[in-house]
Amino acid sequence: MTDPLLIPCPHCGGLNRLPSERLSDHPRCGRCKNEVLPGTPFAVADAGFAAQLKGDLPLLLDVWADWCGPCKAFAPTFEQAAARLNGRCRLAKLDSEANQHLAGRLGIRSIPTLILFKDGREVARQSGAMPLPQLLDWLSRQGV
Repeated sequence: MTDPLLIPCPHCGGLNRLPSERLSDHPRCGRCKNEVLPGTPFAVADAGFAAQLKGDLPLLLDVWADWCGPCKAFAPTFEQAAARLNGRCRLAKLDSEANQHLAGRLGIRSIPTLILFKDGREVARQSGAMPLPQLLDWLSRQGV
């Protein structure tokens, strides 16, 4: 048995201690009872973003806007990646229009922009949409 992982809930931000061998069992949050690893991207906003950076699984953030054509075209690819990476990486989406302050703090200059966080800090950034194989390759090179 391996050490348990700390994973923040995408719904309430509560930290959950989960055995790594049980990540594929659809674990539920001890606080709000929602699924901790839903297998789909979840939305983040200014208020709960800091809580999502905590924990042991990397967080891949897609910064997008509703008016952005490439962002909309990339959305299905990001959904597919979330399903493939479930239990290895958490995928979240940040609407840059609704969360301009956070987008500014993150230094967003173009969208879509992908930011990979590990251990609470940014470790990689990529601007522009990409096909799923290229996205998975980029993440593999980052150790995900």
